[in-house]
Amino acid sequence: MTNKILVTRSSMPDYEEYCEEIKELWDSHWLTNMGKKHKELQAKLEEMLGVPHVTLYTNGHLALENVIASFNFPKGSEVITTPFTFASTTHAIVRNGLEPVFCDINSDDYTIDVTKIEDLITDKTCAIVPVHVYGNMCDVEEIERIAKKHDLKVIYDAAHAFGVEYKGKSSACFGDASMFSFHATKVFNTIEGGAVCYHDDSLVQKLNDLKNFGIHGPEEVAYIGGNAKMNEFQAAMGICNLRHFDSEILKRKAVVERYRSHLENIEGIKLCQPQTDVKSNYAYFPVVFDEKVFGASRNEVMDKLAENDIGARKYFYPLTSASPAFNGKYDTAETPVALDISERVLTLPLYADLSLYDVDRICDIILK
Repeated sequence: MTNKILVTRSSMPDYEEYCEEIKELWDSHWLTNMGKKHKELQAKLEEMLGVPHVTLYTNGHLALENVIASFNFPKGSEVITTPFTFASTTHAIVRNGLEPVFCDINSDDYTIDVTKIEDLITDKTCAIVPVHVYGNMCDVEEIERIAKKHDLKVIYDAAHAFGVEYKGKSSACFGDASMFSFHATKVFNTIEGGAVCYHDDSLVQKLNDLKNFGIHGPEEVAYIGGNAKMNEFQAAMGICNLRHFDSEILKRKAVVERYRSHLENIEGIKLCQPQTDVKSNYAYFPVVFDEKVFGASRNEVMDKLAENDIGARKYFYPLTSASPAFNGKYDTAETPVALDISERVLTLPLYADLSLYDVDRICDIILK
């Protein structure tokens, strides 16, 4: 019987390596509250990503929610973002008392369509929250130009873009801040986890206040904050996984190249093309199907794979603007490209340990 292939699988160090990394925690009994492992991981990430400040979080969502909160935008202000993303992006905006304004995506790499941003700017706009999708980078240069022209903050949802570089510069370096998710399904994980990367020294205390109850000392709570601290076991997993990150990316690259060898230039199948000047992290492998040309819909392909114990995901579907949580407040027809792609995209299994034999088998099933 063939083992089930999931759409993703967490990268993990050897059992012995992780046990060695956490061994000293049994001596110190320091399990959370920014201990030794937390500080070590933070320093390693600052060095790797080329940013002066990294604030670690227990998950990516709270990292994004907190960094938006750190700018103290007036309640009811508008934030331009995209509906072609995970629910977290939109929820982080709304939970801060802000109004998401949905901009369409482009049809090449599925990131925010920068040609449509300025038409959405009003006197209530305070920020842009673009999303690097599938590891594809947004047009950071044009977004920076627009933001400077209109005096707007830019906070990147870079959950998919850890390790990605543009013109030799880490994705962490763009905008006023960038949020990364270190969830178990990401190219780099701390089991659960996340981070905010930024240059502004004044944000350090604000973000620490927000994630640790505003505690400034044993007898001083100077700010109303919450609890979003990364614990030592998470940080230890990150330290281990960071050692193997480059080799993991090379394995993912081999998988992506094998997929391309089968699926490129197939009528009715559209693949994202490598971006100019971008070093990829091979985070996801999205395929967009044209049912009329290919002869089968995205849903039919997904069902066929499922019959063979192969998982695939309609990622992202539905659009966040279509969520029942918003009670029909937003019209998905206003972002037609995002709506169209959401109804035709399927992300195929992709992880470092996926065998090329299994990639061949997946493609054979798709193309039958």
